[in-house]
Amino acid sequence: MKAWVQRVDEASVTVGGETVAAIGRGLLVLLGVTHGDTGKSADEIACRIVNLRIFDDENGKTNLSIEDVGGSVIVVSQFTLYADTSHGRRPGFSAAARPELAEPLYRRTVAALRSALGADRVGTGRFGADMKVRLVNDGPFSLELTA
Repeated sequence: MKAWVQRVDEASVTVGGETVAAIGRGLLVLLGVTHGDTGKSADEIACRIVNLRIFDDENGKTNLSIEDVGGSVIVVSQFTLYADTSHGRRPGFSAAARPELAEPLYRRTVAALRSALGADRVGTGRFGADMKVRLVNDGPFSLELTA
């Protein structure tokens, strides 16, 4: 499982002209699932997201987590995180899990985040939908987590 985590001042997800999630300060998480991922992978990546210390403390050091700063999270399914771009000009996506595996693990990750942070602090995109994701990246500060 991969998560591309971006620290944001604000972010939103729109599907068909409808805003389905919007946050202020927090994290935008693009989440990819591969074939060998399990419920344990989902729980582990959620724990890592909650405890990731990438927010500045009073001394300007990245010592605070999303929980510490009271921020929010948007999680968006992103199978393209598993794209193979090593050959040619068209990416291959065979490493990405099929929706039958990916969607339940995506939902489990979201549930674990909501359990840790509160349901009102965790928004989502719509699995499998054509989404428009907007963000104001803070820093910019972006990194990849794997589980």
